[in-house]
Amino acid sequence: MSDTIYALSSGRGKAGVAVVRLSGPAAVAALQAVSGAAASPHRLMTRVRLRDPDNERVLDDGLAVLFRAPESYTGEDVVELHVHGGRAVIAAVLAVLSARPGLRMAEPGEFTKRAFLNGKMDLTAAEGVIDLVEADTEMQRRQALRQAGGALARLYDGWRERLVVLLATVEAEIEFPDEDLESAVTETIRSQISPLLSEMSQHLEDQHRGERLRDGVSVAIVGVPNAGKSSLLNALARRDAAIVSATEGTTRDVIEVHLDLGGYPVLVADTAGLRDAAEAVEVEGVRRALDRAGQADLVLHVVDGTNPQPLPHALANREKDVLTVWNKADLAPPPDTVGPGADVVSAATGEGLEGLLGRVQAAVADRFEGAGEAVLTRARHREAVTDCLACLDRAGTAALPELAAEDLRLAARALGRVTGRVDVEELLDVVFREFCIGK
Repeated sequence: MSDTIYALSSGRGKAGVAVVRLSGPAAVAALQAVSGAAASPHRLMTRVRLRDPDNERVLDDGLAVLFRAPESYTGEDVVELHVHGGRAVIAAVLAVLSARPGLRMAEPGEFTKRAFLNGKMDLTAAEGVIDLVEADTEMQRRQALRQAGGALARLYDGWRERLVVLLATVEAEIEFPDEDLESAVTETIRSQISPLLSEMSQHLEDQHRGERLRDGVSVAIVGVPNAGKSSLLNALARRDAAIVSATEGTTRDVIEVHLDLGGYPVLVADTAGLRDAAEAVEVEGVRRALDRAGQADLVLHVVDGTNPQPLPHALANREKDVLTVWNKADLAPPPDTVGPGADVVSAATGEGLEGLLGRVQAAVADRFEGAGEAVLTRARHREAVTDCLACLDRAGTAALPELAAEDLRLAARALGRVTGRVDVEELLDVVFREFCIGK
């Protein structure tokens, strides 16, 4: 924290403008050195001619803005240099900064890590920041923005405050045993723990919505060989993502395509044709296809309209998560037995594809219905809340107030691990290693 760090905070590659960020005690001095002028006022962007202090060589004509501590992203003095986004300009500016005393290149996530250590945000908000950077779809952006804004922290801090109050009540009974508070305290513990257990259990029973939204909903395309699975994938992706051939068994491995459906991230997987294969590689492909279909949130069963086959027996138990797609409608119109639940399409001509996309989008959106403002987005959140529940369950049945108090402390500590209120050092590397340099 005594070092002053710097890094390119905008994306790499050519751009109209690039932003170089500095944070730390020597940030203002570095700005004065490379601009040759007094530091600009707080939060006022000024035009500067950047130069190398050692030889007065001009680097670029740009802009600079100073954020004085503690009113900055990191809570320290922060300088942002807005320069032209050419690679040569960026390299020259970074090289000059590297030669300044007290300055060093920032590590991944170090700006946000300093913001956390300086009390500008909690760990869940920091995780929300990286999710904002990584967001590819509208719904991912909204979820990340809510978390960065403190929605999850407010929920967990509220639970933790209730636990602390309850712990104080138990401690009073331990501290003043002559007051004959034991029966009253026991009843208070049970009455206050019960709603907490209910709220936390409901929070955990979310079908992993937050994690799904971060990672993408999994959709598997399955069917017999030559049903048109790869053609359907290419049509949905609007590009040639998979090889299409009249030869059966062309697809041997799982081919994935990322889609944005109504703001939801969807990972669509084309799989090998399902049949009794004899060749070793195709056997492995069929195994992977069944495995992917078994793990998928949604299965698209592609039926070859010219040779319709039922859903493979191995996937019969997934019927509630399966959409039937009658393909090759241009060659074989579907009979009345197909029923209203099937989508009739032609991957070759595009017939029916918009309707299929609409049904897939609705099925995906249905999995996020009812998700609240604060949702679990990481495995470590789920693990901490699960630990808290176990501790509360023990506290509610503890035979002695001393045992109940210890379990309540452990429960509060488990929640504190999510926001960073306790056991901070062991969590820092886990959280901030996901970040890019410059953030």
